Amino acid sequence: MTAQTFALTGLHCNACVGRVTKSLEPLASGVTVTLNPMQVVLTDATADFETLKNVVAGAGKYVLIRNPVLKTPLAQSIRAQAAPLNIADEKSPESWLAIYSPLLLIVAYILGGSLMLQIGMGGLASITTMDTMRYFMAGFFLVFSFFKLLDIKAFADAYAGYDVLAKRWRGWALVYPFVELGLGIAYLAHFSPTLTHWVTILVMGFSAIGVIRAVASKTQIQCACLGTVFKLPMSTVTIVEDVGMVLMAAVMLVVTR
Repeated sequence: MTAQTFALTGLHCNACVGRVTKSLEPLASGVTVTLNPMQVVLTDATADFETLKNVVAGAGKYVLIRNPVLKTPLAQSIRAQAAPLNIADEKSPESWLAIYSPLLLIVAYILGGSLMLQIGMGGLASITTMDTMRYFMAGFFLVFSFFKLLDIKAFADAYAGYDVLAKRWRGWALVYPFVELGLGIAYLAHFSPTLTHWVTILVMGFSAIGVIRAVASKTQIQCACLGTVFKLPMSTVTIVEDVGMVLMAAVMLVVTR
């Protein structure tokens, strides 16, 4: 048995893994595709590299990259043991900051914009907790929906990899960015606050279920919160993001009654 390992680009979720695996199955006796590290291992492949590359490209926006061929059991064992080192350790401050710096920067910008907006309208004395949360949520939904809408099909593929409803109905994954966009506009316009808060609680709460299940199962998949522009792994950070939005909406719902 001869095993060949190739790098891959373009994978976003388990749906991508399934597409690439299915496309290569007729060309090898064994196919193992992984997201982290992003690679494919073929056992006893019956086609040359160019054919394999074309087949993978035909399955979607995926690119097969030639790696040194690992044929010996010892080499394969070394690669298998080394692979987990490529997975970022959330306990390491440097790796955590390197991975989540885009998300943290976006959140800081939205929070800063929320405060500046209030200062511009009435000075420092005009800043309130309720308005800060409202403008923050408006910015959050508008910005995050923007990134999802940049490539809505890729987002839908990634989201369907872990969301409870999107797994069963892909249409929800295609609609979801527009729901976030609508919520962003509603918070910014202060439209029907009670209805807006309830929709946020239901949508983000339901989304959090899929996130919590994915993190609990330790599945290495990409978080789709910022679409597919940034490669963020699913983690407790994603749970805090979803649950935090639910809590803010709940607080505003109670206070505005």
